[in-house]
Amino acid sequence: MSAILQKYRFLEGFLPKSDLRRLVILTGARQTGKTTLSRYKYPQLNYINFDSPENRDLLKSISSASWAKSVGNAIIDEAQKEPVVFEKVKYAYDDGGVSFCLMLGSSQILLLKKIRESLAGRVSIYELWPLMMSELYWDSDSKMVEPPLIDQFFSSKDFHSILKDIPEILLDEIDQKHREAENHLLKWGGGMPALLSLPEAERWKWLRDYEFTYLERDLSDLARLDDLSPFRTFQKLSALRSGKLLKYSELARDTSVSVDTARRYFEYLRLSYQTLLLQPYHKNITSSVIKTPKLYWLDIGLLRQLSGFRGELSGEIYETMVVGEIIKWIKTTQKDAGLYFYRTRSGLELDILLQTENGVIGMEIKARKQITPSDLKAMKEVALGLGKEWRGGIVIYQGNSIKKIAEPNIWAVPSRRLFV
Repeated sequence: MSAILQKYRFLEGFLPKSDLRRLVILTGARQTGKTTLSRYKYPQLNYINFDSPENRDLLKSISSASWAKSVGNAIIDEAQKEPVVFEKVKYAYDDGGVSFCLMLGSSQILLLKKIRESLAGRVSIYELWPLMMSELYWDSDSKMVEPPLIDQFFSSKDFHSILKDIPEILLDEIDQKHREAENHLLKWGGGMPALLSLPEAERWKWLRDYEFTYLERDLSDLARLDDLSPFRTFQKLSALRSGKLLKYSELARDTSVSVDTARRYFEYLRLSYQTLLLQPYHKNITSSVIKTPKLYWLDIGLLRQLSGFRGELSGEIYETMVVGEIIKWIKTTQKDAGLYFYRTRSGLELDILLQTENGVIGMEIKARKQITPSDLKAMKEVALGLGKEWRGGIVIYQGNSIKKIAEPNIWAVPSRRLFV
């Protein structure tokens, strides 16, 4: 049975064909669509789900020598639940009986540990991230799917070449679909394809149930916690701090746990694709920089569910969405790029510095429809400090126009245009 793909997933174009000799790991948060994408991409492969105890018991009884004949080329879901499978796949692959195997798992810590032990040098790793704005925009049967505008800024093109032929504004009918994709992302998060088919009244319940499912399932893989209450509190407090500097001492104090425990809890969130850290830019461009990373949640829907904030858009939620979209595109397409923020001890701050092979792009994030001259102050200072490394700047906002607004090479680009 072939899976039905609701939305186009850009990762599909990067996954290897099954007629190549490959061992492949596909990991990512729960419910991001790993199983659906895998079965859609590889309908001819055997599918085995290790969530089933019967399947685990059955495959444990198959010897390594018989693996190729009994299982063959296959998709193995929840592979981390039966670690012995890695050794058997390795044996069959080295022996030539298996030429292609795709292993899926939701928590990267066990997968990566087993890869280091068993499959080092043999495996390619891919990550399926929550649905991006561009994927919410395109349906799976869309013809002539195009990468989002952000993709072009990773090329060697200058800003004028990228933007000169793009309409300054979109007509209402065309713009409406862009707005719908962005509004869904900002209210419900992109990540969970299962939400798309649910009526709005049932979506908060689904997100609440996901929160508990994550605690019960991923944490059982990642940790042995006798009491989940402190971790649940830590999870909620982390969501409230999305878009802010990560201070373990504050989180530990507010959760009533030790700093070491707070660090360990945060690592669980990171390894299960709930959160990410944005590191500060490492060079002193204008003055002494801070060295504390910023915390972001990956899915806005989960952030809203955990924090209880279901109201109007805030600056922190908008910033979280923008950073998440850039991270997801870099990771999905495996770009050779680095993403940072810049903040000095004197208070100068630029939301994003995107380090590409061709130089640095500065980005300022504003959750409003108008841009003021003061929005450009930090960007201009950073550009001056970077000198020849500076490629240009983008003010990402909620207005309507793509236009050049200042020197050196600073443009305004609506987020719904940048990410679609």
